[in-house]
Amino acid sequence: MIMKKTAGLFLLLPALCLFCLRTVAADIAAGSRAPEQPRAAVDLPDDRQPRRTIRVGTGGNLKAALNEAQPGDVIELAAGAFFEGPVSLPKKAGPGWIVIRTSTPDSLLPPGTRIDPASAGLLSGLEGARDGVVTALDGAHHYAFVGIEIRPRRGVFLYNLVNLGGPAGSSGELPHHIVFSRCFIHGDPLVGTRRGIAMNSGAAAVIDSYLSDFKEVGADSQAIAGWAGPGPYKVINNYLEGAGENIMFGGADPAIHGLVPSDIEIRRNWFAKPLSWRSGDTAFEGTAWSIKNLFELKNARRVLVDGNVFENSWGQSQDGFAILFTVRNQEGTAPWSQVSDVTFTNNIVRHAASGIYLLGRDNAGGPSERTSRILIGNNLFLDIDGGKWSGKGTLFQLINGTTDVDINHNTAFQSGNILTAEGPPHERFTFRSNVAPHNDYGMTGTGTGVGLATLRAFFPASDVSGNLIVGGPASLYPPSNFFPPSLKAAGLTGTVDDLKRLTQQPRLAGTGAGGKRIGVDLDALLSALGWRSTDSPFGKGAGGYRSEDRRVP
Repeated sequence: MIMKKTAGLFLLLPALCLFCLRTVAADIAAGSRAPEQPRAAVDLPDDRQPRRTIRVGTGGNLKAALNEAQPGDVIELAAGAFFEGPVSLPKKAGPGWIVIRTSTPDSLLPPGTRIDPASAGLLSGLEGARDGVVTALDGAHHYAFVGIEIRPRRGVFLYNLVNLGGPAGSSGELPHHIVFSRCFIHGDPLVGTRRGIAMNSGAAAVIDSYLSDFKEVGADSQAIAGWAGPGPYKVINNYLEGAGENIMFGGADPAIHGLVPSDIEIRRNWFAKPLSWRSGDTAFEGTAWSIKNLFELKNARRVLVDGNVFENSWGQSQDGFAILFTVRNQEGTAPWSQVSDVTFTNNIVRHAASGIYLLGRDNAGGPSERTSRILIGNNLFLDIDGGKWSGKGTLFQLINGTTDVDINHNTAFQSGNILTAEGPPHERFTFRSNVAPHNDYGMTGTGTGVGLATLRAFFPASDVSGNLIVGGPASLYPPSNFFPPSLKAAGLTGTVDDLKRLTQQPRLAGTGAGGKRIGVDLDALLSALGWRSTDSPFGKGAGGYRSEDRRVP
């Protein structure tokens, strides 16, 4: 449940979409210095007939098959069989992919469909008791894993299940074009595993896969983490579970001078932390893993994060923000570290202590570049509740002087501040056409008052306009915003079932907004998620509640 003072705001959501028919793209185009999109994408294996198939049955020698295989070959592993790791991917000369796959046909594991643990019987497996159950050697390229389970030996703690790249001195030595499709990659359920994939290569992709049980006590753990490879990277349609950060780029200084992980596409994934990891929850299983956030960028540029669900982030080893754009020169040797050109659109962020934290410059390590050109648009924030999830309930926190941050067309239900600011001012800040409750302090900063005093001190020359701030004091904000004192005063009634029906109404009564579009465009959001138009964003599962599930949790 949302805290009492914001619970009724769920009733506001049905009417918000009547303002949403204007596209976010149009607003982006109207602004200045929008983020650059990824310049490069990861090439994926094609479906052309392989040159030959090398079949490896139960008890066969996978390592020998890898040594024998040439580009264009398929290594087909018997479904249900497990092979001993670690295995190394050697550098091979010539064009074409080497595909390591299960013998289960694609008709039973169709591309484009995310697998889950129930699919395990259809997969082939790799298991190891040493770090790097799969390791790509320097220069290895064009390997694809299809329908493979990768895991540690039971009861064994490993640091990395998959190692893509390492301390190479130049990007030319790094492995590249390594793809995991419809794979089940998981840590040990009892002792944990630090990391699923150390993505320190050139081009790499994880698609339609399930990564779980990456957890550790006293250290960060991730489903996917990359800090020493240039990209591009593609992470599409996966379930991703990690106690520290489900995905993180940056976090350690790269050996390659000037390297920034770049051209990263993250779409249609489900990021989650099980409540069995949360002390005090009825589902808690007894181990206090180190919990931080769902997604963090510390050194990355040209990142597209679109159409994902992020859920369950609580205060424990960190303060519970779900999403962090926090530039870090982690060890003091990479002053080029940056978080720049990030597009965060069409996502659902739900069940979290706070929303998004943006840091302008590193305030803990060495010098860094400035966080710049960040778009946060057309997202839905649900159950951002500090009391429930052990945090402050802050929607957005901006610290230490960002530049060109554009927050537009979001709809939020949070228990705390809309904005919290601190440190040097933020340049060219835009907060436009959003919907959120004001609560006690709305927009505030360290040492300043609510509203205009904070905007003048921390966001000079900003554009804060066209927002619907429920319960806010109009006298403390720029005049081009709307402040219904309550749901009743705004003329709003209805339930979640009204989401579509109310989008057809000509305007939201009582706000003075006229025909201006405000808040999240639900149709665009559901389309980016790949959901049906009848799905509800309030659900707890990867696909949301279906139309027949009418109750809001």
